[in-house]
Amino acid sequence: MHFFARLGGLSAISLTSLALSLPAQDRLYSAHMEVIHDKPYVMVMVNGKGPFRFVVDTGTGGQAFVTPELADELGLPPAGVARLTDPSGMGEQHVPVVLIQSLRVAGVEFSGVKAIRHLLPAGEGTCQGLLGFTLFRDYLLTLNYPARRLTLATGALAPDAEDSVLPFRMPEGVPIATLRIGALRIEAQLDSGGSGLSLPERLVPLLDFASDPVAFGNGQSLSTRYQVKAARLASDVRLGKYSFAQPFVEINPAFPLANFGSCPMQDFALTFDQKNLLVRLEGNSKVLHLGTTPVDVRLENAPMQSPPSAGLVPVG
Repeated sequence: MHFFARLGGLSAISLTSLALSLPAQDRLYSAHMEVIHDKPYVMVMVNGKGPFRFVVDTGTGGQAFVTPELADELGLPPAGVARLTDPSGMGEQHVPVVLIQSLRVAGVEFSGVKAIRHLLPAGEGTCQGLLGFTLFRDYLLTLNYPARRLTLATGALAPDAEDSVLPFRMPEGVPIATLRIGALRIEAQLDSGGSGLSLPERLVPLLDFASDPVAFGNGQSLSTRYQVKAARLASDVRLGKYSFAQPFVEINPAFPLANFGSCPMQDFALTFDQKNLLVRLEGNSKVLHLGTTPVDVRLENAPMQSPPSAGLVPVG
């Protein structure tokens, strides 16, 4: 997903190696991570009640979202208003914020969590909320897709000359790292709530494709609607020491950055260190393959239970 909120198939990658890499005084907490349509979900206790299923979305720059139904069921008190934007930069919404006194995931309790009360996109399936990236700012967050585990740990990552540990920046609370396509260096959001590997349309003249891009699906954000095209690249995409061999990519006319979504993440255990702005990727193969995105592209920021608003700006 791509929410910015301002408050107003491989063998399992072992968790043991991660635990052993931590100093003795550091602690590790772990929970089962359900993967549905390639997206990660965990069970969460809210104010001692639940458990409730929440999607973990590193592409959302806030602490949490809850559905209006859950907010009403738990009687969550209002805590102000947030400004909700998307990467197209063409619009925003002001939405209510509620206060969660206690949110518990993987054995870790977070207190005083400010959650946006908002419908979740239909593509998120059956869940009652969303955990945003900045909720985990005080922990090493690992999304281990092959092992189906979410872990939280204290400690820090160490740079390794951008082999497996890469720097990222996080404007708007969302991690952005660098992909390489041939000689091009491209900034990409690392977005567990996104879909495939998406590239901005402005890059098309600079890229070589194995076939011409064709219409693939329709996208909708908070403020725009657009057609998504897709094609297979004639060159590889590299992230650190890992490369995707001539991957299938989506081409997005609305968003300015690339998006490394949930489908390419399936091959990795990703560990995020927000304090030091580092991410570690652990995979079982240095050369990977990425086929067609297996779910409908409905990018990702607005509920799809009703027809698209006539006020959305058409792009592309």
